[in-house]
Amino acid sequence: MTVRPIVLLGDPRLRLKGLPVDSFGKFLHGLLDDMTETMRDAPGVGLAAPQVGEALQACVIEVESHLYELINPRIVRTTGDDRDLEGCLSLPGYYAYVTRREKVWVAAQNRFGKKIKISGSGLLGRALQHELDHLDGKLFIDYLDSMDELIPVSSGDDDDEGDEAGTREAAKVLA
Repeated sequence: MTVRPIVLLGDPRLRLKGLPVDSFGKFLHGLLDDMTETMRDAPGVGLAAPQVGEALQACVIEVESHLYELINPRIVRTTGDDRDLEGCLSLPGYYAYVTRREKVWVAAQNRFGKKIKISGSGLLGRALQHELDHLDGKLFIDYLDSMDELIPVSSGDDDDEGDEAGTREAAKVLA
């Protein structure tokens, strides 16, 4: 497994739509392993293939020590609305409040091509939507009315340690 460089905002590869995966062999397995290692090293909760320069429909998400590997995922049902903080490994140092669906149901394939279904709310639901957006070339900032809505992460020079820790936790929410 290798930690790969994360593609940052401004790189045109972030806006490419991922191509469907039709080969579930060694290349895909290595990519998923590298993405998981990169996500954990960052640290983040999720990472999509375009964020490591691969325009493929593949992403990884890890919530509450459960790793989800999703190939060719699509949202098949949603309910409710939820507004919460979101950050992205491709836009380090910033987060913003984003409204997403409260609960989502996703159909996908695993690393072997087997069809799987997953549903999520809270952090998992938000991560699913965030990562699937990456596969369509969409970023969380696309939901903002203005870039002025971005909140910078504390530099650590503040006297209020609690706020700094909370800001860092919020900012690493998603990839």
